[in-house]
Amino acid sequence: MTVTKMKAAVQVAEMCSNKDRNKVILGLSGGVDSTAAALILQKQGYKVIGLYFNVLGGYCLNSEKNIAEGRRKAESAAQQLGIELVYKDMSDEFDKTVISNFCSEYMAGRTPNPCIMCNPEIKFRALTETADELGAYHIATGHYAGTFYEAETGRWFIRRSDNKAKDQSYMLYRLTQEQISRLLLPLEAYADKEEVRRIARKAGIDNSENKDSQEICFIDPDDNYLDFLVRKGCTAPEGDFLDSEGRVIGRHKGICSYTIGQRKGLGIALGRPAFVSRIEPGKNAVIIGDNEDLFSYTVKSTGNILCKRERHVKAKIRYAAKPAEAVLSYGDDGMVTAIFAEAQRAPAPGQSIVFYHGDLVVGGGFISI
Repeated sequence: MTVTKMKAAVQVAEMCSNKDRNKVILGLSGGVDSTAAALILQKQGYKVIGLYFNVLGGYCLNSEKNIAEGRRKAESAAQQLGIELVYKDMSDEFDKTVISNFCSEYMAGRTPNPCIMCNPEIKFRALTETADELGAYHIATGHYAGTFYEAETGRWFIRRSDNKAKDQSYMLYRLTQEQISRLLLPLEAYADKEEVRRIARKAGIDNSENKDSQEICFIDPDDNYLDFLVRKGCTAPEGDFLDSEGRVIGRHKGICSYTIGQRKGLGIALGRPAFVSRIEPGKNAVIIGDNEDLFSYTVKSTGNILCKRERHVKAKIRYAAKPAEAVLSYGDDGMVTAIFAEAQRAPAPGQSIVFYHGDLVVGGGFISI
């Protein structure tokens, strides 16, 4: 372990030495996953305190209704669990960090993943701060993932869940060492969502049959991201659709309306399947190509978080993708180049590429090319 790592480890240990290791602050949304996580932790003997935080601002459609409904669900779950619930309004911080990035990325022709930004900067920061305030050592969530401590390097890692279909380790790759070291993930070993529902059902919790939450928490089901961007003052000018040879083949509605691999909603008819293969913000152009144009063996990333500099890894270029074999090279400028054994379809700038060595998350960054 380097001197820097040793100092960091000592600082974390000193800070947490007076914390109650039997007390855990759990992110409680009121959904079945976080509720089941609370039940598991209680069964393991932990004193669980729920944390519910609001991120919805006035720019969100139906925000007042959704804020009230979200809080009601969390309070109902906490009451049935018999635990204390702490409420925090994080909407201002969320707007400055996550929404700001969401808007600027789309305006730059990139495709953001707001959960990737929210987890370290908002959700897990709120959990650790609340834990510090209440004297708790541990934090917890209902994510399908695990943690692992490697004594040789003195580092903590996020680990893939046993439930590979629900695994959420991809979403947690940017967590800090302190956050991971204090994190409990009770759902790691549950390979079937039905098992999790049975835990809540057996305890008589009302939310045991609730559907999974929507992908983007601040976009109302009656809303869409383009209208949301307009309400935030983000509008992009129209421009040209170009084919792979640079010829104009139509007009687009603004680069924020498109993402790599998109086929529907293009508004052009070429007599064959057409896909967004590239977006060029400098030219205000959207490049249209065939499905074959979407595949690439090479994916580059910036803003990388690296727990280990492995060369041979498996990597995912989006949450729903399967990990695929790749070889990594590391540039002096912080860029990481992944060369895949099999071409990957539609790597989208702004999305994350996450690197795995075995079941451990060893790093990741934002796709640039």
